Amino acid sequence: MGKTGKAKDNLLWIDLEMTGLDPQQDQILEVALLVTSSDLEIVAKAPSWVLGCDAEVLERMDKWNSSTHARSGLLDEVRNSRLTAAECERQALAFVRKHVGVRESPMCGNTICQDRRFLARLMPELHDYFHYRNLDVTSFKIACQRWLEGGGPSLAKPETEHRALQDIEQSVEEMKIYRRMLF
Repeated sequence: MGKTGKAKDNLLWIDLEMTGLDPQQDQILEVALLVTSSDLEIVAKAPSWVLGCDAEVLERMDKWNSSTHARSGLLDEVRNSRLTAAECERQALAFVRKHVGVRESPMCGNTICQDRRFLARLMPELHDYFHYRNLDVTSFKIACQRWLEGGGPSLAKPETEHRALQDIEQSVEEMKIYRRMLF
């Protein structure tokens, strides 16, 4: 990991695993955060937080989410967790405050608008800590696929277990490819 501490140009990355895609009904199961320098070198990683969830919410998950989260082991961890969204938010804020000033970093990650929608409802203080802007790796991917000759880089990503920290580390690596290619 790179230099530690708070720098004005540090980037704050987040990934959530959820019970589904509807932020009005579904719940956050896992939160991961990491901080990079502006050069995309990892400065700090937070522990991954697994939140407890009511059994009836888990039973409402669609087939993709229930099988994916069961296969990764996340569902077992969720069933054994007593961590609430409020306590997770408190711990996450303690981490980010060490590395990034309030509203200094865009929200960084893949399809980050979805994470933002869940945070706005379930962890509003953490949501508001981010700048209103996004650094969405997915947008770079879509632009390259549509407008670069040959469709841009073929990013043969290893199959993930859809765990938040692993996904966010891959997002940073993917952004490094686009940065080298485009800037």
